[in-house]
Amino acid sequence: MKLISIALCLLAVAGASAETYFANGIKIGEVDQDSAIIWTRLTQEPALNIVGAKFIESKAHVVPASKQLPEGKALADMEGAVSGAPGKVRLVWQKKDGKQVASDWKSVDATTDFTAKFELAGLKAATEYSLRMESDSGTHFNGMFKTAPPVGEGADVSFAVVTGQDFNRRDDAKKGHKIYPHMQKLGLDFFVHTGDIEYYDKSQPYATSLEYARFKMARMYGLPNQVAFHSSMPSYFIKDDHDTTKNDAWPEQAYGELTWNQGLELFREHFPVLDKNYRTIRWGKDLQVWLMEGRDFRSPNTMKDGPAKSIWGKEQKEWFFRTVKESDATFKVLISPTPVVGPDRGNKNDNHANVGFKHEGDEIRAFIASQKNMFVACGDRHWQYVSVDAEIGVKEFSCGPTSNKHAGGWKNSNVLPEHRYLNVQGGFMTIGVDRRDGKPVLTARHYDVDGKLCNEDVNQGEI
Repeated sequence: MKLISIALCLLAVAGASAETYFANGIKIGEVDQDSAIIWTRLTQEPALNIVGAKFIESKAHVVPASKQLPEGKALADMEGAVSGAPGKVRLVWQKKDGKQVASDWKSVDATTDFTAKFELAGLKAATEYSLRMESDSGTHFNGMFKTAPPVGEGADVSFAVVTGQDFNRRDDAKKGHKIYPHMQKLGLDFFVHTGDIEYYDKSQPYATSLEYARFKMARMYGLPNQVAFHSSMPSYFIKDDHDTTKNDAWPEQAYGELTWNQGLELFREHFPVLDKNYRTIRWGKDLQVWLMEGRDFRSPNTMKDGPAKSIWGKEQKEWFFRTVKESDATFKVLISPTPVVGPDRGNKNDNHANVGFKHEGDEIRAFIASQKNMFVACGDRHWQYVSVDAEIGVKEFSCGPTSNKHAGGWKNSNVLPEHRYLNVQGGFMTIGVDRRDGKPVLTARHYDVDGKLCNEDVNQGEI
């Protein structure tokens, strides 16, 4: 896939007064054979403020927004600020050697944090499209993407999975997280972020209000590495606890003045996602993935375990079982924001690998075990692993966090019988599906933050 330089992405029309910009670039979401959602945000400046003032540090768990700014400073003055701007935007797109199509102009304002989405339909499968996001002040931002291959077509597929990223734990101070350029070089077909995209409940600043949560999300996606990567990468985003309100959150739990409903709406506001954020995507003959919602429908963690206690909720779980049974894809991959197999730490009680949700976890693992060629890819845990359930053999791949500063929670010396690979480090994971001598193969690969391949797990598919 063609790589697009950030230097070429932000251009002003000659002679125009460039009053608004695209410092957050674009995000290309929910791509399938014939549709996609393109997201953007209009900004006051062409790039984030990387040399701004520092927030007041505090070790408290909840700090009012008003107590975190240095005297005389506003959010726009702070490190990483990407202030939004009112105006109008439109999207122009075309397939190679095809007719150019332009959307209507959309007005953006503070009510949606100056963001806009464009839903494309009637696209052609396995086809490259160029994108040009334009502002009414004369600036534009270029991008491109390729649609999924037809459902019945055999095609090699490779995608990346990541979890857990934080502005203050980035490993390139000026550009962002180092993994993004390394992933960009691999020729991936798509990308999945499993959640904890930003940490509202971590300091510098604590996002105890909607304004501060919006600040943190815009800051994360103003980082140059992230902007460049998402200009050409079909992406699917899942949220988890830290990017809804706070650690281990369940419905209606607020974080300071940031309400549960505001957290849900902000996620839809800042990402090219659908309103009902669980879905399945077919990528050619050999791969289908299921992306699950782990916060909206869950029972409280404190509830006694049993048939009524759920992370997925009745409707989503029934949808999952039904659509998996209906699928004729060679390989099926459940992508979960939290572990399904584990092992996890004994003091955790928030996911299907924990005793607190064992009843539903057993139900899901038994169902997956009954399917041919089905695997689990998960986020949330701050270490990489490949594990196999000791009782029924379900295999899970954990991608690990996006930076080494973010890694922890386990020890490399604590290798359990379930582990086939264990590494407490940052990085990313890819899953590839291809055919070798006519036989289907699924390969999970773990990389470190410098793009070095650390493990390869090859799985021969049953036909």
